[in-house]
Amino acid sequence: MPPQPMETRSPTGDPIPCPPPPKPMDTPSPTGDPPDPWIPPSSLGTPYRVPPPAPLGSPYCLPPHPSPWIPPAHACPHHGGTRSPRPPPAGLVNAGGAPAPLARPRPFSQAPPPAARCSRSSAGRECPLGGAFHGRRSAPLSFAPLASFPGSAEASGASLTGSTMSSDSSKKRKPKVIRTDGGPQEGKRSKADADQDVRYYSEECEVDLRDPIKDYELYRETCQELQRLMAEIQELKSRGIKDNASEIDERRIQSCVHFMTLKKLNRLAHIRLKKGRDQTHEAKQKVDAYHLQLQNLLYEVMHLQKEITKCLEFKSKHEEIELVSLEEFYKEAPPEISRPAITLSEPHQQTLARLDWELEQRKRLAEKYKECLTSKEKILKEIEVKKEYLSSLQPRLNSIMQASLPVQEYLFMPFDQAHKQYETARHLPPPLYVLFVQASAYGQACDKKLVVAIEGSVEEAKALYKPPEDSQDDESDSDAEEEQTTKRRRPTLGVQLDDKRKEMLKRHPLSVTVDLKCKDENVLHLTFYYLMNLNVMTVKAKVTTAVEMTTAISAGDLLSPDSLLNCLYPGDHGRKTPNPANQFQFDKVGILTLSDYVTELGHPYVWVQKLGGLHFPKDQPQHTVTADNSLSASHMELTVKLLRTRLQSRLALHKQFASLEHGVVPVSSECQHLFPAKIVSRLVKWAAIPYEDYAELPYTKDVIEAGLAEDTHLYYMALIERGTAKLQAAVVLNPGYSTLPPIFSLCLNWKGERTSSNDDNIRAMESEINVNYKELWGPKPGYQLLTNQLQRLCMVLDVYLETEPHDTSVEGPKEFPQEKMCLRLVRGPMRLKPFKFNYPQGFFSHR
Repeated sequence: MPPQPMETRSPTGDPIPCPPPPKPMDTPSPTGDPPDPWIPPSSLGTPYRVPPPAPLGSPYCLPPHPSPWIPPAHACPHHGGTRSPRPPPAGLVNAGGAPAPLARPRPFSQAPPPAARCSRSSAGRECPLGGAFHGRRSAPLSFAPLASFPGSAEASGASLTGSTMSSDSSKKRKPKVIRTDGGPQEGKRSKADADQDVRYYSEECEVDLRDPIKDYELYRETCQELQRLMAEIQELKSRGIKDNASEIDERRIQSCVHFMTLKKLNRLAHIRLKKGRDQTHEAKQKVDAYHLQLQNLLYEVMHLQKEITKCLEFKSKHEEIELVSLEEFYKEAPPEISRPAITLSEPHQQTLARLDWELEQRKRLAEKYKECLTSKEKILKEIEVKKEYLSSLQPRLNSIMQASLPVQEYLFMPFDQAHKQYETARHLPPPLYVLFVQASAYGQACDKKLVVAIEGSVEEAKALYKPPEDSQDDESDSDAEEEQTTKRRRPTLGVQLDDKRKEMLKRHPLSVTVDLKCKDENVLHLTFYYLMNLNVMTVKAKVTTAVEMTTAISAGDLLSPDSLLNCLYPGDHGRKTPNPANQFQFDKVGILTLSDYVTELGHPYVWVQKLGGLHFPKDQPQHTVTADNSLSASHMELTVKLLRTRLQSRLALHKQFASLEHGVVPVSSECQHLFPAKIVSRLVKWAAIPYEDYAELPYTKDVIEAGLAEDTHLYYMALIERGTAKLQAAVVLNPGYSTLPPIFSLCLNWKGERTSSNDDNIRAMESEINVNYKELWGPKPGYQLLTNQLQRLCMVLDVYLETEPHDTSVEGPKEFPQEKMCLRLVRGPMRLKPFKFNYPQGFFSHR
């Protein structure tokens, strides 16, 4: 094993790293001189170069200290070398008075001759580590750091220094690593080379080569020798002879050498201990690694066993999923998922396909859900921002309102008026108060065109709730005395009943008005009253148009206050009181029905009671009915929409009736495709008729018997002519138009009277108008349904007359030549005519 780099210590005790021993130099340097492996630090300021450890029993001595002086007569041959010695430091002379040269060792790569062993020593004793002591010195000596011990029982020599050593050599020097194996020179080493250097003691390379037992024996011998030397020194000192000083110094030197040997052995012992611990640690790490691998394998086995168990116990969850039916699956799923050619014959593939379709649907719903969540979060953020803005704005508005009171009075601004309205609302009866609060809240939140106000005398309302005064008893006593003294005329029975009726039908002095504005600035004015003794609410309606409308005779009942709000909800005519307890009250005062007074009081519709929070159950009458805010809030939005729809539909009918009275059937551009380009039959008359006249017509009995015609509906008569043929159409217009379509009853006067009872084609014409009305709705909300039905009626009359066979007994051309293109003129045993118009082909066919 080649010698390894070692680390020694400086005279101050600091470790000095040493490079590995240099390779043998077979060739001289470029200058021709052999390389100098060691230069005294006193002259160059560089660390020591320590020779490699010598084998056991080597004759070499320790290299000299950088600054000792050795007389030439006592110099070791291999220390002096063959070169001319350097001049000694000032003050150092040999025994003859001549300057003593500095000892210079031979290069480590060159082995000294056998005769170079030191022969001169004091008292003829040799160094226990294999070298000899060189001469005696009168001055005390100090030892340089130990470099290495040769062999198993010898130690390296130590350099000696004299008393004249400079103080610089005793200072601490930072350890430097010196390389001599062809690397870069000192002071010019790269950073990569410095990182690769490893510092370690020289004994680390000797531990494996030395025998611990022999080191232990050397330790015992050294300790015995030290005891012997200490005893001799003690004995020499006890004698007190001055000539024994040299002997004492010599024994001191030997003791120091033995101490160095002990130090060397101590290092070796510590290094062996460290290596033993390192080997133990490495073995422990290997055991830990194997144990960790074992645990990993056991965990993996346990995991695999669990997975196997799960796989064995697996139950598919598709059985818990409610899949769409097979019919819906094959109807809605795309062919690439349903694969009917495979799935119809294989149940497993069918289940997989249904699961794929379920997954696809859920993905779509999940994306839609995420979009809804995103929009919801966005809206919530906007709401939060608005809430923060409003919360910060309220204190400022209060201060502004207080400061702007004079301005409001000067400019007649209604800000303070709203506050007064809420002050007045405190005197409203509970149903009207609930209506006012809920309508105002709905108007502020959802409908800015809804205006709510309070009308009436506040003073009279306050007087209703004043407690009776104490003076009334005195007045009653005085009245009784006056009756006794004077005779007064008592009212008749009829007058008393009239007073009782007026008292029972008395309204509260305050009322609530609600104005519903449409987009075209038309307004529906509603005034709500409260009958205090009957505990019901009534309403009166009035319409105000933005533009003066053309007066139409047949449109007289469309905007009438008595019929405008009829059947806003099905069956709600507003003629009877919704409170069952009122009938007993009416019997006491002789009132037969409330319908005789609705013109003056208003109509007590059921939806009006619900807006006021009143509910009168018919099956379980209650003694006391209180206003409920939740009931009013639940019906407010729908009722407002129905009211606005009713107003718009009646206004649209009013405009259409003005055209129909002039024989023009208005058809919008969106509905032109429903009819052919040319229609010969024309409307010649449109008029309103009473219910009694409608009931007397022979061809309307079926409609009346079916309950589709009531006295609250509107009735009209239309007359359509073409040539000698005249078609009468009796029309029933439901108050819920256009949600509920009009009903036509036909009678054709041509070559006799033809109705649905004696002509199947007339029945087919009625079916084309009444049953297939959804095709004629047109653009929403379908206010053009009536005019489109009339236009279709003219169209089917043309088809009826043109497809009639020509009478051969009558000479001349056919009265109604065929202008419509029909695939078949008649079909079936009933010989039905083709009344269905096909767009855009432009021909007629059967349904």
